[in-house]
Amino acid sequence: MKLLGIDVGSTTVKVAVIDEKDKLIYSSYVRHFSKVKETVLSELQTVKKKFGGEYCVSITGSAGLGLSQRSGIHFVQEVQAAFIAIRKLHPDTDVAVELGGEDAKIIFVTGGTEQRMNGSCAGGTGAFIDQMATLLNMTVEEMDELSLTAGKTYPIASRCGVFAKSDVQPLLNQGAKKADIAASIFQAVVDQTVSGLAQGRRIKGKVLFLGGPLYFLKGLRNAFVNTLKLDEENAVFPDNAPCFMAIGAG
Repeated sequence: MKLLGIDVGSTTVKVAVIDEKDKLIYSSYVRHFSKVKETVLSELQTVKKKFGGEYCVSITGSAGLGLSQRSGIHFVQEVQAAFIAIRKLHPDTDVAVELGGEDAKIIFVTGGTEQRMNGSCAGGTGAFIDQMATLLNMTVEEMDELSLTAGKTYPIASRCGVFAKSDVQPLLNQGAKKADIAASIFQAVVDQTVSGLAQGRRIKGKVLFLGGPLYFLKGLRNAFVNTLKLDEENAVFPDNAPCFMAIGAG
């Protein structure tokens, strides 16, 4: 029987199908625009059309518990799903950093297992990046591309979107280059994650970077690697990063 993991986050639905030989044969990453049930059902219909058969299904994610309770489908706590996938796919990981739509996590695997997660504020997450792109009057993809040409960065508060806007707007008014502002926004996300979540515990060794923003945004990836002073061997950006928790749930 195939395994099907569903990760329902604050902004996206991720699905992973694992066959009888323990091989990932399908994955998807779709924004749900608050239509969680409809998006999940659509993805399940896609899987059924592609592969048919029977599945052992589990749900994880920050918005997955309610759906699990209503449907009766087994729920896997998100951190547990992360650990399962890490041990299975990247067992030599020391630290995992995950950025989602409205949450951010650091999972310390070696030197004492521990998870750090942001609170109710979405500062320093995908939603924060979306807000900043809107402020710059461009798409997130355009902001990312611009950031790669930056010559300098400015201090920007990422703890709160309101505070960040109060830092970014004067820079725009003063004629600062949007490329530099874009790079500064990504650096602010890194600073918030490292200082706000790590809280003094060092992020070192082999670091696994997970979640949609860290998979799709090269400028953000570069900012993390440079700040943490990681070489190519110790900065791991897996191809299945967007659906990593869905794999762990499956």
